[in-house]
Amino acid sequence: MAVTAQLVKELRERTGAGMLDCKKALEATDGNIEKAITWLREKGITKAAKKSDRVAAEGLVGLVTKGNKTVVFEVNSETDFVGISKQFLDLMAIVGETLINNDPKTVEAALQLSVNGESLETVIVHTIATIGEKITLRRFKTLHLQETQSLGVYIHSNQRIVTVLVFDGKIDETIGKQLAMHVSAMRPQFISRDDISADFLASEKAILTTEAKNDPKNVGKPDNILEKMVEGRLNKQLAEISLLDQVFVVNPDQKVSDVIKANDVSVVDMIRYEVGEGIEKEEVDFATEVMAQVRK
Repeated sequence: MAVTAQLVKELRERTGAGMLDCKKALEATDGNIEKAITWLREKGITKAAKKSDRVAAEGLVGLVTKGNKTVVFEVNSETDFVGISKQFLDLMAIVGETLINNDPKTVEAALQLSVNGESLETVIVHTIATIGEKITLRRFKTLHLQETQSLGVYIHSNQRIVTVLVFDGKIDETIGKQLAMHVSAMRPQFISRDDISADFLASEKAILTTEAKNDPKNVGKPDNILEKMVEGRLNKQLAEISLLDQVFVVNPDQKVSDVIKANDVSVVDMIRYEVGEGIEKEEVDFATEVMAQVRK
């Protein structure tokens, strides 16, 4: 029996399993819905799928280095205490090793990588079934260090924040860690003002201009005065979100740019992962997901 989009949709509605898992189950059972449900249950997928609509905003971040390659990644769970369980820590080790050894480009590609004969996705599903919580590989980034480059690395003690800075030039390990700690604490959005897009600048300036014009204190002030006020506020804001403009938390008498210059390096990349940041904004449109999968 042919596996149709309608069959896949029906199986998903009955089991809550993912579209790809439903398709695999139907293909393995010649399109028989009941046998496909059994197939999914035997693999623990339906038990895991029941948790798929929950929000997983806890978990841990990880970092693995091998040779000139470093991988930073985040794995999410529903509750923070799961992150200290042996099963979750074992999964973190598997994910890190799989990412560093295979160099995938996307999360989707990473989930299809083989781990002892089964996919990483299946390993995660088995862990979900064991732990009883939704678990997701949310994101990762792989860095390939050149011979002239060096790293500054900081992982917070609770393993919920990790920061990696890539320097062009050789940075002292302690200074590199301090700069990475600074990024962890101060959350800069950009390395320098040169990295800020014109669209972002225009948007922020428009917001500040509207605020200035609506402020009763500025009634009657000429446009050129308002313009200077807006420019001043914009410069202050940019200094707060640009790493090089920030005051160095380790030594408030210095700016980060001073530390960078004194060590004869430059920052070429900045990665800061904090567990769960922005997840509440990452809402999946279920209807869109279904239609995209059905059309395949």
